[in-house]
Order: sequence, then structure tokens, then C-alpha cells
Amino acid sequence: MKLMFIGARLFEDVALYTEKHGITSVLTESNPDAPNQDLADVLHLVPRGMEGPKTVAIKEDVDGVVPLIGVDGPLLSLSSLKKDLEENYGIPVVTSPLKASSIAQNKYKTKKFLLENNLPTPPFQLINMDLSESHFNFPMVLKQGHGQGGVGIEVVNNHHEMIEYLEKFGNALAEDFVDGIEISVEVLGWKGDHIPLVPVYKGKTSPDGKHPLFKVKKSPLEIDGIDNSTNNEMIRELALKICRLMGVEGSADLDLIFDGEKNLVLEINTRPSGTRYLTAASCNINPLQEMVDMATGKWKSEQVQKNIKDYFAMEVPVGDFSTKRNSYLYRSFEESHGWIIHGPPHHQRITIRGETKKSVLKIAQSLKLPSLIEEPLY
Repeated sequence: MKLMFIGARLFEDVALYTEKHGITSVLTESNPDAPNQDLADVLHLVPRGMEGPKTVAIKEDVDGVVPLIGVDGPLLSLSSLKKDLEENYGIPVVTSPLKASSIAQNKYKTKKFLLENNLPTPPFQLINMDLSESHFNFPMVLKQGHGQGGVGIEVVNNHHEMIEYLEKFGNALAEDFVDGIEISVEVLGWKGDHIPLVPVYKGKTSPDGKHPLFKVKKSPLEIDGIDNSTNNEMIRELALKICRLMGVEGSADLDLIFDGEKNLVLEINTRPSGTRYLTAASCNINPLQEMVDMATGKWKSEQVQKNIKDYFAMEVPVGDFSTKRNSYLYRSFEESHGWIIHGPPHHQRITIRGETKKSVLKIAQSLKLPSLIEEPLY
């Protein structure tokens, strides 16, 4: 079995998995300075875009393609590559088709999709510099149609701040600010078969627009004062419904907010999620390794369900943490004494897994993580 992977940065998460399962790995990368290039059996440096990966896939006669791209920009091109390779060459590509990626990549289209399907989402309006007939309940969250990682997103508290934003961008999607809990849930899908994984707690919404990457996150989701088992299942069912409607394939995640009464959908991302380590820690399912199984043709949601386990997990941003363990050799919780460090310099995070909350806290305390001072964990 020979698989091609597009993108070297995330390849460290599957390098040992492909080796263990006897899969020959072919890697394409456009950045000659990207990490992990030496981990694949075969490397091809290609120009930006999808023409290079297409040529390599055909030349190498691969059995499947697994895009390991965690940014939004190339997603539409990936969907076009998927259509081409699957229809004309019989090579499966583990990414979402154009319908799903076009909805996910554009926040305006996402809102339209949610409204058309009577799915819960915060109230919003499209605005420009002419605010004469607009009415707002400040604070408001202003967003651009495209962007990720908090880029182009600001929380404004009055008309003056809103005008400053519009002078910079020209227009915006203005969404009511919801005081609540930020949540993510990943969904795996292949050939019409889908399964949602565990909901993740990403912290409280912040009027200063602080991104969840810089907060302590926990899984499974627990919210004081509610029936968490029922709520988590409702989140999973909502995610499943959305991904089925969109026809998502590969790995995707939904961002939601719990406002104290209901779960509101913010975004759908048709790419590997930033919460994938926390997901793997808490339910024992590694989304990127599941994508490898999809490409080999052996993936079934029923088997994933059987493999799901229940752990407690948390993830703490540490910036820089002195250790040699931030490498592909330490990507298994079983072999890493319950914790994994990941991420580039200055943006490293540590994900911890334990059988109980107490065991998670014990590991965290032994590591002397600085973020523990800022926010109670359990």
C-alpha cells in the first residue's frame, strides 16, 4: 500500500502509524524549509498549488491521498483535486468535496447554510459603512467572510469601534456577542459514513476576543449546573446532522457556544482541527490516523465506535517548554507517560491524559505548568 500525503507540517502525527502498518509514504511539500520532510519514504518538493501533487500522485501510482493541511486557503483547490483524481484516475482523496468546503470556507455561506436548515446560530447581520438603518446590541463580534485563527475577528463595544473596524475592512458580518462556553467537536466521515467524537471545552467567551489557542482546554466537555451527558450527546447529534447535510469527508470540526440554555453553531471547518490532540487524549481516536485508514479502504464508523474510550484530558498553552519530547517519536499517550507536547516554538502546548481528573492534575502539577495559575482546571 502506497499513500501520498500533502503537507509536511502535520506528517509527524502519522509517520509512525504508516510505518507500523507497512504503508509506503510519499510526501509532497512546497516549502523547502518545512519540518518533518525526512520522515517520509519518498519526498517531492513541488510548487504551490495542486498541480504538483496531482502529477506526483499519478506518477507514483499511489493508492490514496491524505491532505495534511490545517489552513483554509487551499481547501477549495483540494476539493477540485479530489474530484479530478477520484473521477478520472480512481485515486481516493481524503478531504471534503466542493459543496462542503465552499460552505465551510466562507462565513457568509456558513450562516446561510445554517439558517436554511433551521440550525441554531447567534443572530447576525451583514453591514457596511452605511449604518443609518442598523441597530446593534453591543458588544458585537465582527468577522470577515474568510479567515481563521482569529484573523479579521474583533469584539466591538460601541459605534465608534465599529466604524474603526469598517474603515479597515469595508464590511463585516456582525454577530451578537454570546456570553457562554466555547466548544469544539470533531467529526469523521467517509463515503457517507460519519461519526462525531467527543465535545471539547475551550473556555468562556471573552469580550477581548482572546483565541481558544491561548486558553486551557478540557475534554470531555463539562458545564456546571446541567446534565452533561445529555448535552454532550445533543452536541454530537447536531454535529452529525450538519456533516451529513454538507457531505463532509475526512476530518472536520464544529465550533459552538453554549449560552446557558442551548448550543449555537459558529463555524464548520473541513480540515484537521486544532483540538485533535485533546480529542485523541480523551477518546483514544486520532483523527489523522483515521484519515489514513480511510485512504486504505478499511475505515468504518462502527469500528471507531468500538475503539472509543473514556479518559479525562486537558491542554495547556506553554509557549516554550524545554524538552526533547516534541517530536514524532512521542505522539502516543501510552508511550509518553500520559502527556504530549506539540506545536512550533513560542506556541507549544501540552496535552495530558488520565483515567481520572485527579491523575490529570497530578501530571500537570509535576510538570509545573505556568498556565495552571491563571485558570482552575477541574
